Amino acid sequence: MKWLVFALLGVGVPLAGQAAQIAAVGVENQYADVIAQIGGPYVQVTAIETDPNTDPHSFEISPRIAEQIAGCGLIVENGLGYDDWADKMLAAAPDPSRKVINVQALLGLPDDTPNPHLWYDPKTMPVVAKAVAAGLAALDPSNARYFMAHAAAFDAALKPWFFAIKSFKAGFPGTPVAVTEPVGDDMLQAAGTDIKTPFTLQAAIMNGTDPSPQDVTTQNALFTGHAVKIFVYNQQVTDPLTQSFLALAQAQSIPVVGVDETMPAGYQYQSWMLAEVNALRAALVSGKSTRSLP
Repeated sequence: MKWLVFALLGVGVPLAGQAAQIAAVGVENQYADVIAQIGGPYVQVTAIETDPNTDPHSFEISPRIAEQIAGCGLIVENGLGYDDWADKMLAAAPDPSRKVINVQALLGLPDDTPNPHLWYDPKTMPVVAKAVAAGLAALDPSNARYFMAHAAAFDAALKPWFFAIKSFKAGFPGTPVAVTEPVGDDMLQAAGTDIKTPFTLQAAIMNGTDPSPQDVTTQNALFTGHAVKIFVYNQQVTDPLTQSFLALAQAQSIPVVGVDETMPAGYQYQSWMLAEVNALRAALVSGKSTRSLP
């Protein structure tokens, strides 16, 4: 239906003889999805990090990836050390016409920002979408109207997620939760939850270091003392410690909600984020654990 609307507006139908598609890269597939939604048939989008079963922090590059990045006209990268390898590849293949959108820089975040999972913050993607539309328009001015219209459509499609967050916050203010890593922390905070897990433990797990025994004891006590109502864990990265937290939460009948760093197959960014909030609500209202999204 959305495509039909834009076709009727005269901005959604590629014309014969149009310029070649813009080669675009989203280093993380959620950013690639935003590019695809805004660029439509005028872009050829490549997502580099796409596998929700691997740890993005230990991603390994290849000559093919280097070639894709070297040949792109627009790229969206996260920043905050999450994908520094992309900067090295861009530096090795300079192109003054290339549009590089670094989300950290776009949001004006300092390098010591503790949580790099910027896409879980409801404020992030509207800013990214606007920058993508502007970048594509600079590369292909003849289709600027199309890009701007689709950026507006992207923003409109975020509204159900925003409403779900607002509704959760109003209905369940201050819900205490435990987490493994800060993957979904920005969304949890927007939804008004109270994250009880020490951030030092979250950061240690995220960075692959050993958390302090005191932090582990604190986390375990959250479960045995029923001090939290939901356990949110990064199901993309697990180890014996996180498995022990999962087992303890389940033994104490605390519902578990899995979140991902990489967008699962079958979703667009908006539907993915909405599904995560719906899983939180189901955990709280019905005690339902959600390991993988439907």
